[in-house]
Order: sequence, then structure tokens, then C-alpha cells
Amino acid sequence: MNKNKKIVIIGGGISGLELIKLLGKKIGYKNITLIDKNLFHVWKPILHEIASGYLDANINTINFLDHAKDNNYNFKLGTLININRYKKFITYEYLNNLENKKKKIKKLNYNILIIAIGSISNDFNIPGIKKKCFFLDNIKHAMLLHKKLFNILLTFNNDKIYDIKNLIKINIVIIGGGATGIELSAEIVNLIKELKKYGYNYFDNKKINITIIEAGSKILSLLPNKISIYVYNILKKININILVNTLVTNIYEHGLKTKTNFYINADLIIWTAGIKVPDFIKHIKGLEINSINQLIIKSTLQTTLDNNIFAIGDCSSLKINNKFIPACAQSAHQMVKICCKNIISILNKTSMSVFKYIDYGTLISLSEFNTIGYLVLNIINKKIIIKGKLARFLYITLYKMHQIKIQGYNKTFLFLIVNIINKFIRPKIKIK
Repeated sequence: MNKNKKIVIIGGGISGLELIKLLGKKIGYKNITLIDKNLFHVWKPILHEIASGYLDANINTINFLDHAKDNNYNFKLGTLININRYKKFITYEYLNNLENKKKKIKKLNYNILIIAIGSISNDFNIPGIKKKCFFLDNIKHAMLLHKKLFNILLTFNNDKIYDIKNLIKINIVIIGGGATGIELSAEIVNLIKELKKYGYNYFDNKKINITIIEAGSKILSLLPNKISIYVYNILKKININILVNTLVTNIYEHGLKTKTNFYINADLIIWTAGIKVPDFIKHIKGLEINSINQLIIKSTLQTTLDNNIFAIGDCSSLKINNKFIPACAQSAHQMVKICCKNIISILNKTSMSVFKYIDYGTLISLSEFNTIGYLVLNIINKKIIIKGKLARFLYITLYKMHQIKIQGYNKTFLFLIVNIINKFIRPKIKIK
């Protein structure tokens, strides 16, 4: 194995961090570098729980510097600017401090480059969305939403104007009826329920108005109809309004307008509809991308125009048997193993492996109200719908499996104990 090859990974999300942990274990040398614009890693599927205060951000994030020290790789705080494919180096904006005031453009040579920058919300160029909406793309977004949500709720509870004949309501609008929007809506309802236990007595279903807006014909469009209907009925029971076949065209200071010119009042608008890869990727020459900026890759996970550049996770687009691999955590997890294997194949000059996606199932958490999803029995090609405690246990297990992959069993067990203790000695809802 040629250990002099320089390996650079851009992005420390699910796939990036799992890959660098696996490479460190398989290869075992420090000629590997990770670049990320954040100092901390967080499992993206739990961002809605951090935003609601259900999970503590301090306990559920991983410091890249600590992880790099423990796993024998280099970490650089910065953002990718460009790739020189012919001379095999990248340029990136190196951040000297956390306030991002001192920035330097640096070069870094590579032999093998892996792009794992994930995805962000697709704003579809709708007027007002960037200035007026809150997003859930990263830990910073989750904390901003957390702060805004609590400011609105606590102001509502303490302002006597809301006592007048119960005419004033808080209007919270979530745009996007996929898993993120659905799970977030249930967490907000549970948050309101929990706050009443701490003396915030003005909260009830008559004063808090939560609306989910979906452009398609149903919520959770990628899941079986039975699950979509089940979730729809639960959301209705906890007084969440659901508007389907509704396309948003404009976002304003205190509301939004739909394609049919219907105006909806909103004190808080959260955008969770659609994904894309950050626009800067369009300006990097020599990489083939699709309409949402995803890098088009081959079955070996190498980019179509350069065998020394891999792309994995949400930022990649792969079509197998006329079906696109879904952009989700499950795909990212599965890509890591093959990507690592193929990188080692390049170092050893052996044949490459082909990626095969296996759908193991999907789970949707509705906070304390229920968890539902399906498991796939691939032997007989059948989907089994599960819900309740078993589904909730499996939902939590997925997160623990990710922690084990990037931290090992000992640290994961330690964090589990801390979380359990935290639940007993602290209020259930964290207010910051």
C-alpha cells in the first residue's frame, strides 16, 4: 500500500466523518485531512430535536479537533473554493478564528479527493425566503431557530395583549411536508405541551396555530400511502393544519402568499422543502452536476470526469437500474464502506468495487406522540410497517449506530449515560 498518497475529504457530515474514521482504522497513517466550515459535527436527522430543545446541543455534537486527535488525521477549519484537477490541489478559505474575521486562501495538494459536503435547503429562488425564513441545514441554523422559537413563545406567554378574548394567536408555518418538516411540527407541539408544566399556562391549541404546507398531493410523498395517511391523522389529532397541493410564491415579513394568491399570516416561517448542493459547486470546472448541483458519479462512487475525485452522501447523484439513489442518511452510511474500499483499491492498484444500494426501511418520529415507519425484508422483498415502542427503539438505535461508527463503543456508551442522567436531573425542555 502506498502510504505517501495524500487523501483530502471535504465535509464532516455523516458520510465524511464516518469515512475518515474508517480510513484511519484501515490505513492507519496521518496523511489524511478533513476540511469543514464548522468546528462541530452533528447528526443531521436530530437537528429538529435540538431546535425544539428536546436534545442538548452540547451533548450531541462532536468537536472535530478532538476527533482528529483521537483518530490520526488533520482537521482544517475552512470552506472549499476551487479544485485544480490537473495539478491536483484545492484552494480553500482557511478560518483563523471562530468569528470568521481573519480569512486566508490556502492550497492543499491531494492524490485522492472526496467531496462529502452534503446538501442545503433548496429555496427555488422564491422572493423573500432567504431573509424571512429559518432553515435546518446545520447546527447553527438549529440554534438560531431554537432561540427564535423560544423568544416568540415566551413573549406570547408574558404579553398581556394576548389575553384579549383569545383573539391573538401565534402562527407558525412549516413549508415542506417531508420527514424534517413533519418531525419538527410534532416536536413543537410537544414543546408547547411541556412548557405548560413549567408555568407557561397561556399555551393551548386555541392560541398556537401550526401549519404545514406541502406542494405535492400528500405529505411524506416518498413513503407508502399507509404511513402517509397514518401520520396525517396523528398530526390532525394534535391540531396541526396541513395544506397539500399548495405552492408558495412569496415570503413576506409576517406571512406568505401561495400560487392562488391566498395569504397566510405567520410569526415564524420554517423552510424544509427540497434540497440542493451549495451553488459554489457550479463554478468548479471539470465536474459534472445535475439541476440541483449534485455531482454525478459512477457506480464506483468516482465522479464521471475524474477517477481521483469521489463524491458521497447528499452531494452526489447516482443512478442504478434506472433509479436514483435517495439523498438520505441511509444512503450516506452505505456509501462510506464502498468508498473506503475503493480508495484502498487505488492505493493497492487493485480492482474497484461497485456500490449497491439496499433499502432497509425508514422511520418517522412524531416526538412523544408516536413513531412509525417500515422495515424491508430484502430476502422476500417485502415492506413491514412498524410503529409504537419498537419503532421508537429502532429510531434511537440508528443514531447510536452512527455514534459508534465515529466514536467507538466506549464513548457512545458514556454519552448515553450522560443523556440519561441529563433527562432525570434537568428539565425535559432546554431553554437557552
